[in-house]
Amino acid sequence: MTTVNLNQLELAEFIGKENLQQHCRATFPLLGAHGTKNSATVYFELEPGNHLGRHTDSAEELLLILDGEVEINIGEEKSKAAKNTIALVPKMVPHDLVNIGSKTARVLGFFGGSNNIISTFDETWLPTNSNTVDTSQMG
Repeated sequence: MTTVNLNQLELAEFIGKENLQQHCRATFPLLGAHGTKNSATVYFELEPGNHLGRHTDSAEELLLILDGEVEINIGEEKSKAAKNTIALVPKMVPHDLVNIGSKTARVLGFFGGSNNIISTFDETWLPTNSNTVDTSQMG
């Protein structure tokens, strides 16, 4: 059995190279390197006023808002979401999340159909100096 306690995750900090409001702390708690075969997860936190950054993912994603209040932009649609809300993000549809609340937003994303996810952001991240996240490169 594989389990992960979300309260004990070690998070990496990422900041947009050109946009300091693109700022999150994140990790991939479960993915192929941890033994998944047909799914993966991402966990991230956004401070008030910060956003994840517009990007596409190579697999469909379900976003579960664990805490806080966010605006979710999926394609041309915008919606507010708070704790215990789930949003569907279709494969390869541009999306972003903005923390519009007054406390840290905590979000868990579930990817189906693959344990290797490639996310391509419009903006470059620091410290990686890349706009791509490829879970096959993580261990």
